[in-house]
Amino acid sequence: MIAIIDYGMGNLHSVSKAVERLGCEAVVTADPARIMAADGAILPGVGAFGDAMANLRETGLDAVVKQYAATGKPLLGICLGMQLLFTESEEHGVHQGLNLLPGRVVRFQGSYKVPHMGWNELTFKQASPLFDGVEPGHVYFVHSYHALPERSEDLLAVTDYHQPVTAIVGRGSLFGMQFHPEKSSALGMRLLEKFVGLADPTRKG
Repeated sequence: MIAIIDYGMGNLHSVSKAVERLGCEAVVTADPARIMAADGAILPGVGAFGDAMANLRETGLDAVVKQYAATGKPLLGICLGMQLLFTESEEHGVHQGLNLLPGRVVRFQGSYKVPHMGWNELTFKQASPLFDGVEPGHVYFVHSYHALPERSEDLLAVTDYHQPVTAIVGRGSLFGMQFHPEKSSALGMRLLEKFVGLADPTRKG
């Protein structure tokens, strides 16, 4: 079972349905016990970083996410959910994140269009169980801020939007995707399937 963590900010329904299309049970929940009992967990997110962290703290789910990550079971942050994994963000002031991965989230700077919105090609930077048997291709992004990981080994894939942009991060069983895999056609679903397979090794992916 995959827990979709409900802290009031996220495309919960579409993520849940995507997991179910892969033949895996998905439960949208804010219950710490149900989250901790899950084989894998997904932290989705849309909106502002500061608001998201405020919601997580008010509900106590910030501690639950950290506790879950410490179990070593697979945890995936999607879009804003990926950014929340980092130390801090400069979105509308400086806000502290979950600090599960060291690094900062900063706004795109330049004369080009922001937000970065649309289909962009992934480049895999290093080996990951998410990439086994997967060919890189295009996925769907919508974001005005991007993550700058401190550790190069945490950067698994990038895309290009006038500069290299962090697309997938990971360390151990903790992962983040800046794009929306549930909206990214075959490749997005394949990557999500790989994550679900880490939570349930009996699945063939």
